[in-house]
This record gives sequence, C-alpha cells and structure tokens, in this order.
Amino acid sequence: MTVRISSAFDSGNIRLTGILDDRITLEIERDKDSDFYQWFHFRALGVRGKRLTYEITNAGQSAYPGGWPDYHACWSEDRVTWRRVAETSYADGTLRFTQEAQGDAIWFAYFAPYSMERHNDLVARIAGRPGITLASLGQTLDGREIDCLTLGEGPKQVWLYARQHPGESMAEWWMEGALESLTDPADPIARSLRQQATFHVVPNMNPDGSVRGHLRTNAAGVNLNREWHEPTPERSPEVLCVRNAMDRTGVDFAMDVHGDEAIPHVFLAGFEGIPSLKDSQVAGYRAYQDALVARTPDFQKAKGYAVAGKGRANLSMSTNQLAERFGCVAMTLEMPFKDNDDLPDSEFGWSPGRSRKLGEACLAALHDVIGNI
Repeated sequence: MTVRISSAFDSGNIRLTGILDDRITLEIERDKDSDFYQWFHFRALGVRGKRLTYEITNAGQSAYPGGWPDYHACWSEDRVTWRRVAETSYADGTLRFTQEAQGDAIWFAYFAPYSMERHNDLVARIAGRPGITLASLGQTLDGREIDCLTLGEGPKQVWLYARQHPGESMAEWWMEGALESLTDPADPIARSLRQQATFHVVPNMNPDGSVRGHLRTNAAGVNLNREWHEPTPERSPEVLCVRNAMDRTGVDFAMDVHGDEAIPHVFLAGFEGIPSLKDSQVAGYRAYQDALVARTPDFQKAKGYAVAGKGRANLSMSTNQLAERFGCVAMTLEMPFKDNDDLPDSEFGWSPGRSRKLGEACLAALHDVIGNI
C-alpha cells in the first residue's frame, strides 16, 4: 500500500513535501495570519511493518527551536495511548523520528491531542453532576462557545482556565484531572474546597485554534495571552468575555494553565512586576508554591522564567493583569512538552496521565493555603 500522510482532522497540522523510500519529509503549517508554528499532528497510512523516518525540515525556523533538543515525538496507533518515539533527534534545523508501525496507520503529534469531541464529552459529563452549572461566557470568531463550569458555594472566587495557547494540549488534560477530582463526592479535599470557594472553570479558552491545529493563536492569528489589557470583539472575543465574567464575580485566586516548549520541568510564573504589588499577594503566591512542592515531586521552584523587575510586568498577560486588576493571587502553571527532568519516564515522557495527576495535586495545594488567600 502507498504511504499516505494526512492532517485534515481536528487539530491536524502538517504538509507533506516528499516521500523517498523509507524517508518522509514534512513541514509544519503556520498558524493562520501568524508567524507562529510548532504544533504538529498527522496520520501516516499504509505503514504496517514499515520502519520509516519522518523529517520535519522547517523545525529550525519554528516559534521555539529551543524546544526540539532532547524532545521525543508522541505516537499512537489507537489514539488512546500516546508514547514517545525513542529514536527522535534534532540537527541542522530538522526534527527526525523513526518508528515501525504494527498496524496500517499510526498517528504522530507534538503532544497527546485533546480533541474538541473529548472537550465536549468532558463538559457534558461534569455538567451532569450535582451542583454544577454550565454556561457559555461568549462565542469565538468561528462561532464556538466558551464553556464555563461553575461549582461550589464558598465566598472565595477561584478561576481556573486553560489553552489560551491551543497547541498546549497538556493544559486540558490537566483540566480533566482537576475537574474529575473537584467533582468527586468521595474526595474530602474537593468537598472542603467547594465549601470554602466558588470555582469558575474554563477548560478551553481557544477552541478555534485547537480545531485549526494552531500552536499559539486564535482564528484571527492573535495570541490571546497578550490581549488582557484591552481585548476586543474583533481580535480577542475569548479574552473579552472571560475577563468581563471575572469583573462580575471578582477574583481571589487564578491559575492560567499552559505548556512550555523548552524547559523540562513543571513550574509556576507569578506577577512580581505589577505596579501595585502587595506583600500579601507575594506571601500567598509563595505559600502556594511551597504547598505544591509538598504535594507532588513533579513540581519544583528552582527552574522557570526570569522574574520581572518592579513595575515592569507585562499587563497584557492574564496573570499580571488579574493580579493588578483584582489584587489577587494569580499564576501561570507551565508543564513540559518534553519529559520532566526531575522524574523522567522514557516510555511516556510528560503525559496526559501526569497532567491529570498534577491537576489533582494543584487542588490539594490550594486547599492547604486557601484560608490565607
């Protein structure tokens, strides 16, 4: 059977440039109206028993070329279990990975995809449980709803939101773990949290980009996490509707869930450079970091982003905007596209399962400190 490469499906992204014997050359497509690209997701058909090498020849010009060294591509034959390609290398601007398929088809992706169908299943499943409200905060440029699940009856206002950058699919795997834990009637931490706080959860802030196979932008080619200072209906309705809802409820604690291409660790980024920084905010943020270190060995504080100087925070980013706007404890959670060097797993790397478990741990850490936020 002739080998065929396709990506015309939910979150698909690749362009075939050539097939020569056992070597297949490919390029990642740019986000629409944008220079960003790094996310790939495609199927190879007609590959049973064939040991093939896939070469992404434009990897060196991608958004974050520092993400390729020591990275291993994800593969699956059933689209349920995603493993890492052992034979992955990066040299001379080309990402190469070699895999022999057992079946007729094999799928490859930058990280295990989280489809819109799975998103809809998650939202429906959680919304069907007692005490949960599902609402749309608004619509995207492509007409998709911005789903928000609300639960709990406590006075603290907690916002959890993910996938501003759609290619960071580990963020919605995190959401799945967090929501399953938070709605488990047998989980005492979840029951206590729901007594102390009201949760507003947006599992996917960028469904258009997710379906289109974008790395970082929405249907207009806009990076949503640079729109929080002045979102508009024309460029960033996703941010506008979420920020308006936050203005209505207020915010005491906020977590923006992401993935990082280059840093092989789980870490948090804070808001230290905002103009009106308060000691109580810093204390709450640091207490949460310490609580999360105690809850999971997958988290650490030593590696991460540089801290902005006083008054130099970028207020177009959600964590900084919310900390300044509401005087709250806000943070960006980053998970690796690579493996977690603190606790490596050669077969799966950083994975959907670990992302889900981290979601549970983040809630447990919040429970440890919520009384002081």
